Amino acid sequence: MQYTITAPKELKQTVQLPASKSISNRALVIHALSGGDVLPENLSDCDDTEVIVNALKNNPYEIDIKAAGTAMRFMTAYLATRDGEEHVITGTERMKHRPIHILVDALRGLGADIEYVGKEGFPPLRIKGGKLEGGQLEVPGNVSSQFISALLLIGPCLSNGLTLRLTGDLISRPYIDLTLWMMREFGADADWSAFDTITVAGKPYVQRSYFIENDWSAASYWYEMMALSKQEDDEIRLEGLMDGSKQGDSSVRYIFSLLGVKTTFATKREGVPTTVTLRHSGRCVPRLEYDFVNAPDMAQTFVVCCLMLDVPFYFRGLSTLKIKETDRIEALKKEALKLGFVLHDKNDSELYWDGERCEPMEDAAIDTYEDHRMALAFAPAAFRLKQLRINNPQVVTKSYPSYWEDIKAAGFALVNSEK
Repeated sequence: MQYTITAPKELKQTVQLPASKSISNRALVIHALSGGDVLPENLSDCDDTEVIVNALKNNPYEIDIKAAGTAMRFMTAYLATRDGEEHVITGTERMKHRPIHILVDALRGLGADIEYVGKEGFPPLRIKGGKLEGGQLEVPGNVSSQFISALLLIGPCLSNGLTLRLTGDLISRPYIDLTLWMMREFGADADWSAFDTITVAGKPYVQRSYFIENDWSAASYWYEMMALSKQEDDEIRLEGLMDGSKQGDSSVRYIFSLLGVKTTFATKREGVPTTVTLRHSGRCVPRLEYDFVNAPDMAQTFVVCCLMLDVPFYFRGLSTLKIKETDRIEALKKEALKLGFVLHDKNDSELYWDGERCEPMEDAAIDTYEDHRMALAFAPAAFRLKQLRINNPQVVTKSYPSYWEDIKAAGFALVNSEK
């Protein structure tokens, strides 16, 4: 499938954003560990969340989490605690090439019975659940925060609790803080006990009702559209976000203020979803430097946006991009080249554009590499191009299933054709 996308001449839309995938996935695992009967409210309907819902509901011997990296990490830890149960957990071909040995080694250190079904260090895994006592572990903090969150989530269910010492530079700390905050929402005693150490008491979760905030990651693509739209009176209203959100990607509102987007909250009561209005501010920096170590999933959005605004950039903190759904650094370089932009990378963790251009490919189509964020981030570029083609646009179901319907409602024209 291929979409040919044409942007509207003006942008005035109210958008009901999807629920947060990050919060939904954590809430589901905590809910299961608490023995709760009623699912959290406003769960995400994305692929990543649905595979967890189905696994917890149906409890099959073989669990296929498809391309959901979060589900692979969280469910691996969860299944290791299921005393008397045995499961095989697997996924897509790409998932079978995403390393998981750091998490497996840590769980084995707690006494978990896990073996590799295929290649050593990678899914699929065979997991025999048991009663884990817990204790102290050292885990690298510079590989994936999801490994750390997976371990933390099961901490309250370990008889001796869990003490994690994080070695090396810490990446994506807001996601770890989100995990700890949600654990405390369900009665856990979990927090930083030192700058590099997290302590979780062996105190079980409590059952409770829980409402999930909408997704700041999904909001970022509407921020990008506002930054790229050209009418001074354009306006986007985003429903269901919170001021002071614990979601790490809520930082997009500060970064986009540098690219000409003004954010206004209808109300600012903590913990209460509200309407966020986006408008043009008329101010845009001539060059953008930013360290995405705390929000690496937003890098694609800002790369595409800066290119379309003709704003040179230097982005750091991108080391995890190479082990995501695809090698996002290489994917961005290849797809930007099709549009006439020459990107450079450095140290497997930095990406920059100094204004260098090349001849764009005629009738180029953006490939998505089975990566939802490639489609989500490139689509707004249609505001600065006559039209834009995107291959395999259906990948957005991984995190934002209604994306194409939402942008059509905002006036985008989408023509569907086979590649």
